[in-house]
Amino acid sequence: MPLPCLAPLRVIPTTLQGWGIRLEPLTQAHATGLQAAAADGELWKLRITWVPDAASTGDYIDQALQMQAQGSRCPFAVVDAHSARVLGTSSYHDIVPAIHRLEIGYTWYAASAQRSHVNTAAKLLLMQHAFETLGCAVVGWRTDILNTRSQQAIERLGAHKDGVLRHHALRRDGSVRDTVMYSMMANDWPAAHSRLLAKLKQLAVDDTGLQP
Repeated sequence: MPLPCLAPLRVIPTTLQGWGIRLEPLTQAHATGLQAAAADGELWKLRITWVPDAASTGDYIDQALQMQAQGSRCPFAVVDAHSARVLGTSSYHDIVPAIHRLEIGYTWYAASAQRSHVNTAAKLLLMQHAFETLGCAVVGWRTDILNTRSQQAIERLGAHKDGVLRHHALRRDGSVRDTVMYSMMANDWPAAHSRLLAKLKQLAVDDTGLQP
């Protein structure tokens, strides 16, 4: 189907805030905070995602910023808006300006921030900005076939499971993973938005991130 004549998608680093968290454009100033977040749970030991240890955090940020300079990624530090503590990171990536498509990924959080409102709030902020401000036609996600927790979280957003790419990418231990692909179209966003707001209400979190 021919696409309407739209200006190419422009993803510019910006700060997003709400529900007690702030997504700040990632810089080397976040390195110490990311090191502390990764140490909370020794996340670099996980096989099914890639989290840097203390020695490689600077290189991890440099790589993200190189991808940003190339136009394929827009990385964020996820920060507690009240304490300014770095909780983790997430990114827009695989940005395709001509068709108004991007993906959300490179996401990980300190163990103490997992199973809290943080991921729900971050996804809401990223998706709302993508669909309502950037004008995305579609937002995608991808995850390791062994990462069932991530798959369940993506499916709870209302994303469509597009399929599995077999023998698709290397894990950090040298094994090769299959990758599960998901997407959400712009016309699915209003329902997803309502679900995310309901989830935050269920977690008893208001738009400041405080529990009333």
